[in-house]
Amino acid sequence: MDSAVHARGGVNESVALRLAHAFRRHGVDTVFGQSIPSAFFLAAPQVGIRQATYRAENAGGTMADGYARISGRVGVVTAQNGPAATLLVAPLAEALKASIPIVALVQDVARNTTEKNAFQELDHLRLFDGCTKWTRRIDHVSRVEEMVDLAFVQACSGRPGPVALIVPADLLTETAAAAETRKADLGHFPLDRSLADPSRIREAARLLASARAPLVIAGGGVHASGACAELAALQQDCHLPVATTVMGKGTVAETHSLSLGVVGYFMGDGARGRALRPLVTEADVVLLVGNRANQNGTDSWKLYPPNARFIQIDIDGTEIGRNYEALRLMGDAKLTLAALREALLVEGVERRAQARAGVEGQIRAGVEDWKSFTQRIRDSDRAPIRPERVMQLLDGMIDADTVVVADASYSSIWITNYLTARAAGQRFLTPRGLAGLGWGLPLAIGAKLAAPDRKVVCLAGDGGFAHTWAELETARRLGLDIPVIVLNNQILGYQKHAEDVLFGAHTEACYFQPVDHAVIAQACGCHGIRVDDPAMLQEALTEAFAQKGPSLVDVITDPDARPPVTFYDNTYPSPF
Repeated sequence: MDSAVHARGGVNESVALRLAHAFRRHGVDTVFGQSIPSAFFLAAPQVGIRQATYRAENAGGTMADGYARISGRVGVVTAQNGPAATLLVAPLAEALKASIPIVALVQDVARNTTEKNAFQELDHLRLFDGCTKWTRRIDHVSRVEEMVDLAFVQACSGRPGPVALIVPADLLTETAAAAETRKADLGHFPLDRSLADPSRIREAARLLASARAPLVIAGGGVHASGACAELAALQQDCHLPVATTVMGKGTVAETHSLSLGVVGYFMGDGARGRALRPLVTEADVVLLVGNRANQNGTDSWKLYPPNARFIQIDIDGTEIGRNYEALRLMGDAKLTLAALREALLVEGVERRAQARAGVEGQIRAGVEDWKSFTQRIRDSDRAPIRPERVMQLLDGMIDADTVVVADASYSSIWITNYLTARAAGQRFLTPRGLAGLGWGLPLAIGAKLAAPDRKVVCLAGDGGFAHTWAELETARRLGLDIPVIVLNNQILGYQKHAEDVLFGAHTEACYFQPVDHAVIAQACGCHGIRVDDPAMLQEALTEAFAQKGPSLVDVITDPDARPPVTFYDNTYPSPF
């Protein structure tokens, strides 16, 4: 076959090769998968798609998630039918809740064996129904490119999310007799941008311009829209204070004089934002941008002021007003924020400009209060090591281009409070859709493959890291320079501390036997070092950052160390 014809999708190709062509047309250059669908992976290199092989499907789905978040392209993961496919449920559910576009390509049993108890046969349409936006099965050669296009459109349009394509094993080896002429690249998000109603934008501008104490709270939708520059311009030019959710961290620089940092359920004792809580609770006009107003972000719906007027920008109209009745600005955050800034400047921002110095002073005083309040513990030489000490050193080692990835639970809260977003658009990846343990390292692997020239750092607790130890070998095999910091306190911290608050006792399941994670890293051929002396911590982190390939620092941390969750206030004695 002529190579030029072959490259653009020639005649008499297998369906597997036609699938590969279709995926490549949508910008896919990396697919996370093991050997199956074998026919697809044997064809993929012919069109320039590389295979990133995971150890377990749940980790592979999370790698695709991390890849999508950093690249702005759809993450693609594959799996075999049956038990392998079931392991995709958790990462796809996370992506659904966090609005991350993923296409899962799942091989099914041959068509002539369905409903006959074929090996590992399962109803995959029902399996994925609750954890994807859209799931379809391709049963005919003539529908391949059409169904692939539909899958990418579903993943990237409106509120992004995961989809699943089910392909029978025998279909993959059939011949696709005629090439299609489709050329569209549908693998980027947002796929379509829409502007909110201009009359409502003008109304929102009037509300913000005349407000006594306005506040913007930005969520992960700002990152998904690529709207960080527009939000930063609104903050600066219209003199508006901006807070973020955890997923919205980095949408504005936390070094900006009008940035509160992250707000939510961890504004308790020792939190960066503890003294800034009144700026939230006393706001009279609140602009929510790409922010679902979920339980954690609102401290169980107790943080946001009940009598404020809310304005909500979201691509998903069903999210607007879900928890707080709001002026509806349904549209893309990037376009709508830019239009809102222009409308505000026309409306006049004199009142905001006059109030700016006072708001800046309140934020500055709050941050300085946090710094002085926590200084002793951030500099502590106690052993076991305090996580705050680890975070202070790590904050001094990252820059605005660094991608910081955290596992769920305490790891996400430590980076939220103790690491600084130095520029609008800096990325801090956390699994906050469902917040399941074990996502840290796979997210970092996906992020690093999406941005090989950027430093990617992973923070995990020992409980979460144990879910995905094996992916250290994946990182090594892929040649990825990822420093992994494990906060090893030998307990399930959140579970133990929450049980103590709720029940006055905790289950024995909260405790682990001692594990040397540095030895595990070394057994995988990675650099690994164990640190139990605070004086050795800086040297160990510096050495890990300098490694070629994955490295791991196993830090023995204080099991009594608790992040500043408001739920713990008035229950535990202050460590400060």
